[in-house]
Amino acid sequence: MERQPLVRHPSQSYGLANPGYVPAAMGAPAALNPSIHSSIHPSIHPSIHPSIHPSSSSFPATGILGAPRACPIGAQATVGGTPWRHRQFMAPAKFAPPVAAYAGPSTPPASMFDNMPGYEGTLAGEGGGFLLPPMPAAPPPPQPEPRPEQSNWNIPSITEDTARDAFALFASSKCCYSSAPAKEGIITGMEAFNTYRYRLETFTESRSTKWTLKPFSGQPVDAFAQPPPGPWDVPAKTPRFFHNDKEVIRVPYTSSVKPCHVCVGLGRKPCKQCAGAGNKVCWVCNGSGYTLTGSCCSPCMGRGRNNCSFCHGQGSSQCGTCRGKQQLLVYISLTVKRTNNIDNYVVEQSSGLQIDNLSKVSGKKLFRESQYLVFPLMGFPDQAVVQAAQRLVSEHQAKYSRISRILQQRQTIELIPVTKVTYTWKGKSHIYFVYGNEFNVSADNYPATCCCSIM
Repeated sequence: MERQPLVRHPSQSYGLANPGYVPAAMGAPAALNPSIHSSIHPSIHPSIHPSIHPSSSSFPATGILGAPRACPIGAQATVGGTPWRHRQFMAPAKFAPPVAAYAGPSTPPASMFDNMPGYEGTLAGEGGGFLLPPMPAAPPPPQPEPRPEQSNWNIPSITEDTARDAFALFASSKCCYSSAPAKEGIITGMEAFNTYRYRLETFTESRSTKWTLKPFSGQPVDAFAQPPPGPWDVPAKTPRFFHNDKEVIRVPYTSSVKPCHVCVGLGRKPCKQCAGAGNKVCWVCNGSGYTLTGSCCSPCMGRGRNNCSFCHGQGSSQCGTCRGKQQLLVYISLTVKRTNNIDNYVVEQSSGLQIDNLSKVSGKKLFRESQYLVFPLMGFPDQAVVQAAQRLVSEHQAKYSRISRILQQRQTIELIPVTKVTYTWKGKSHIYFVYGNEFNVSADNYPATCCCSIM
């Protein structure tokens, strides 16, 4: 049975100890094993058949130990004067044929991971263990902050000049819109709508752990020097509230050095392209050394096999896991993820403008409160906003406290200005909307459009 020995010295090649062949990884012809030379029938290989000889008298058929030499280009083999191409069999490859590609273990064995107190459920790779937050100490109940006076909850309507300028800018931004309605249209009416948007933000932190493996290049090793800190006790950088962030930390006192499980600590792996042989069957002669016309195969010089271009004939390549270092640094990495969870509620308004248009604009800030846990909104004149605030605050605190640690909450009320403008152009009445602090315009039925075609 063919075997594939592994060598420890990086400069040596991975060979195939096949009976009858001594492969040469660097491309030289493989020598026949003399111990079984006598058992091969002369008809099997032209190099040991007494009547087979090259047409060139200056080229010997065999070399040391009966190894076939590379034939000169253009030489033609004959059998008893009959061209070799008329024989009914094809000479086998003169190099060791590759076996199935070596595949080391893809998953690290459990013995690579030490038993760290507090991290018993930690896994390797992306399937790291998610850590539930510890039960927080009972925080002081949130205190309602003073609300602004109701007189501040109204904004003046925009002027006709502002509405006309916004409409003209909107028309000029559309390639198929004529500017005539915006310039010639006569405004006949303007109606303002107070549209409130309530926003609740809950800034949370979640933590997860996983075993990480990296090539060892002299990093500090501190496993079992003392017990590692708990997952929620590992210090992290001070967060920036209400901004998404991610931080990966190496847990102290969990680092150790282990032999690479993929290359078994050798630093190299058998080449997958040639399965460690260092050479591959010639694609021209299919390993025979001769073409169909009986002439010597020029790509392999009559050897029947070519050096593997992937490993350059070495039969092995650097291990991609340890990068040739032979050892891995194994430690627990802690991923700290901070997320700003946002929910919005926009009060329905009867202006006719789609609510989705309001998601990209800002409004006037009427109320803003930020603390560890906010108090449900009370005393606002619009009862729909009050009910939405109470529902969202209750949902956020119940949902995110179970799967993460709440760091801060913030609630905001904005008054988004929406103005419905009615105008006439060429004797017909039309409408458009101006909304947001940015004075965006929505005009679904613009009266002067043209069909554009792209050549």
